[in-house]
Amino acid sequence: MDRHRARITGTRIVGARIAAVLLACSLLGSVAAPTDALAATLPIRSARWIAPGANKVKLLSEKPSECLAKPATQELAYQVEIGRAAFNTPLLLGGQASRAGLQCESCHRGGRTNREFFFPHVSGRPGTADVTTSVFSSHRGDGIDNPKPIPDLSGPRELLKVSRDPRKPDLRNFIHGLVTEEFDGAESPRAVMDGLAAYVRSLRPDACPPDPIQPIRMESVMADATRAMHAAEAAAVRKDGATAILMVASARTQLGLIYERYQAPSLSAERVALRDADLDLASIQNDVRKGDAGAAMRLALWPGQAATLTGKLQAHEDKSLFNPRQLAAAVRRARARKS
Repeated sequence: MDRHRARITGTRIVGARIAAVLLACSLLGSVAAPTDALAATLPIRSARWIAPGANKVKLLSEKPSECLAKPATQELAYQVEIGRAAFNTPLLLGGQASRAGLQCESCHRGGRTNREFFFPHVSGRPGTADVTTSVFSSHRGDGIDNPKPIPDLSGPRELLKVSRDPRKPDLRNFIHGLVTEEFDGAESPRAVMDGLAAYVRSLRPDACPPDPIQPIRMESVMADATRAMHAAEAAAVRKDGATAILMVASARTQLGLIYERYQAPSLSAERVALRDADLDLASIQNDVRKGDAGAAMRLALWPGQAATLTGKLQAHEDKSLFNPRQLAAAVRRARARKS
C-alpha cells in the first residue's frame, strides 16, 4: 500500500489543485441556472433541479427505494452492477447534461421517477422533461417545446413503451439512442450498454421493498461507490479497461455527492480525506488506462480503504448536510439571505 501511495506523492500538490478545480466546477459550475434563488445558495448540486416551492429538505433527505430484482445468474449480476454504476454517473452522458451534473438517476431517482424534477428550458410542469430539446441534444432537437412526464422505470410493465423482453434488442437500442443522441454522449463500451439494459430490465414493481422510501445517508452513498469499484474490478478481470474506467468514474461521482454535504467549517479534515480518496481513484483510472499491472491490486484494495474512510466520515456525519436538521438549518439560512 505504501508503495502505491509513494507513486502519486510527487504529484499530490498539483493533483490536489486540479481536483479542487474540478470539484468546484462540478459543484458550482452548471449550465442550469438554479430554478430559484434558494437553490443557488445550497451546496448540493441536485437542489438545482428541484421544482420551485417543493420541500427541498424532504427531497434532499430521502428518495424512493430501489425496486431491483435479484439477478438469476452470476453473469446477469455482473451486467446489472455495471449498468447500475453507469446509471449513477454524469460521465455516461455528454454535452450540456454531463456538464450540469445530470445522470440517469437525476430523472429516475432510485430507478423510479422524479415528480419534482424541474430543469430550466427542459421541463414544463414539475416531473416532466422534453427529450427532443436542443438544450441537451444536437441530434434530436426539434425546436418544439413538448415536455413529457418522466416514466417510472420500476412501474407496471404495461405502462412502459419499450419492451423489456431480453430476447429482443429494443431496450438496448432505445438506451443507446438516449445516451448518444438525446444527451450527446460518446459511444460507451458494449458491456456498459448491455449493463444498462440489464439494470433497467431488473427494475420491477414486484421487487420493491416494503418501505417505499429510504433515507439518503453518507453510508448508502459510499456503499454505491464501493459497488461501483467492485464492478470496476470485475471489468478489469475481464480485460475491459474502458468499462473499468467508467466504473471508477461512478465511484468518484459518489465521493463528490458526499463532499458537497460536508461543508461545515469544522469538517475540513473530512473534506481533505475525500479529496485524497478522489485523487487515489483518479490515479487508479490512470493505471487502468495505461494497462499497469498494479491496477488490479489497487482496485481490489479500494473497498477496504472505503470502509476506513466511512468510519472517519461517520464520526461527524451529524454535522453534515446528510443530517436533516442540519439541512433544514441550511435552508433556513438560505431563505434569510434571500429575504
